[in-house]
Amino acid sequence: MQTDDILYYSHHLNPRVAVAVARYLQAPVRLVRVEPMGRDQATFRAINPNTRVPVLVEPALTLWETDAIAMRLSGRFAPGFWPQARREEVMQWVSWSAHHFTHWAGVRYFERIVVPRYFTRAPDEAAIAAADAEFQPFAAVLDGILAGRRWLVGDAPTYADFRVASALPFAAQAGLPLAPFAHVRAWYARLEQIEAWRDPFAGLD
Repeated sequence: MQTDDILYYSHHLNPRVAVAVARYLQAPVRLVRVEPMGRDQATFRAINPNTRVPVLVEPALTLWETDAIAMRLSGRFAPGFWPQARREEVMQWVSWSAHHFTHWAGVRYFERIVVPRYFTRAPDEAAIAAADAEFQPFAAVLDGILAGRRWLVGDAPTYADFRVASALPFAAQAGLPLAPFAHVRAWYARLEQIEAWRDPFAGLD
């Protein structure tokens, strides 16, 4: 049963994660695609003054930011996805993703995918090279940890996996240097078996 809750999204990196979470958890939210920095900017500012998505709007609560939305949906619909007993471990990976792994992978995402689509300048090759140098040691850390486990926290997928994998759906298009990291690639192949992760926008506009 669908509720009055709305998850606003676009087809970019972070909103993709939020939609994947909602669909994986089978959260009864209405998914609405918007262009908060384009045609919908004026009206969307009242929903999120940052004019960014994703945003979860419930009758008594509005939440910006992917991680807050994932925590909220997990708590309401599938607590095991952000397990209370291991919440600090999940948060560790959320933070690690934001400040290290996905942070540096995001440079390639931006320069190789976003810049050609929305900007008139060429990709910044120096920025890409510098980001790759930072990304690879963190990818090696992840690879080593995944050598001994199937998922990052516990025996089943959690939000830690979704969050750390944020940029990986765009790896081929962005040219992310994952070839040396066999355990990362195997872990991501397991994530790709999850329909909600593999194609979160299926059936949506």
